[in-house]
Amino acid sequence: MIRSDFGLDYTQSGFVISAFILAYGMGQVPAGLLGDRVGPRILITTGILGVALAGLLVGLSHTYLTMIVFLVVMALLAGGYHPAVPPLISASVKPENLGRALGLHMIGGGVSFFLAPLMAAGIGATWGWRGAFITLAVPTAAFGVLLYVLLGQRLVAKKVQSQTTKTYDEETPDPRRFRRLAYIIFLSTFTHAVLYSTISFVPLFLVDHFLIPKATAAALIAIIYSAGLWVGPIGGYLSDRWGRVPVILTVCTITGPLIYLLNLAPYRWGIVLLLLVMGITIYVRMPVAEAYIVGQTSQRRRSTVLGIYFFGNMEGGGVLTLIMGYLIDQYGFSVSFTTAGAVALAVTLVCSVLLWSSRE
Repeated sequence: MIRSDFGLDYTQSGFVISAFILAYGMGQVPAGLLGDRVGPRILITTGILGVALAGLLVGLSHTYLTMIVFLVVMALLAGGYHPAVPPLISASVKPENLGRALGLHMIGGGVSFFLAPLMAAGIGATWGWRGAFITLAVPTAAFGVLLYVLLGQRLVAKKVQSQTTKTYDEETPDPRRFRRLAYIIFLSTFTHAVLYSTISFVPLFLVDHFLIPKATAAALIAIIYSAGLWVGPIGGYLSDRWGRVPVILTVCTITGPLIYLLNLAPYRWGIVLLLLVMGITIYVRMPVAEAYIVGQTSQRRRSTVLGIYFFGNMEGGGVLTLIMGYLIDQYGFSVSFTTAGAVALAVTLVCSVLLWSSRE
């Protein structure tokens, strides 16, 4: 809908997403540093209220440039959520249950990502894309205020900081452990970025390749995020039993072939199944990677390292979305999806070898 309103090509359409995601990534590292100092309540609330206020301004935008500026503002304000939440959850559960707890947390994100495309597509079909931004900003702001009150009643920053459970020995740093942490962070962020850049163009791919209505294409994105309604706790449970690294390597390995199969899958059930499996890989990898990072970092640096991790996720996705848009403009969807899938698979194989060589 935005593309049609402003008459954008694929590269400009990709920049709509990249502007948000690049700024979102830039907000993660300073947010992580603040999270280790001021506690999670202020950061989480700022993230939610920031999204609501900036979303309202996006909806009031009537030029492409103004919309981009307010998307950047939205992204920067939203940066406080992710680095603050995993340490908060890890301080509340036993280490052996951390994967399941973070997976349960993914259900909240999954519900919102599942419902948002459906609501936005429905509202947009009636009131346009601006109406979708404005309408959804109102309940988001109300929820931000409510959550601030609830966190003030039930979650005290001092309780998090005084938690005695340790998952990392700060007195005996191990270079091999650091290398493995770096490999996992790079692998997880890179495969996420490649998949995110691909998913960003799925609605345009469906419209231009299968000639389906724009509202239908936008709503189909909900299939990807429907996996978030149930798969997170399963992925976390498997990682608690089998280990974080094997689960991460499994979902990263299948990411490349999934992207390539977009070229071959038929419309309806073929696309639906492929999008669903993409969603499963996302919502398995995310809580498991977060649990691994929490388990391999000291408590006083946890939010900072998570901020770096989410920075890589967001910045990588933003940069690769621009590149993907350029490739599609130059070579079409088929070549672009094939290239993305091959690169994702190659990086996974290289990181698997490095992790094996540095195993404890």
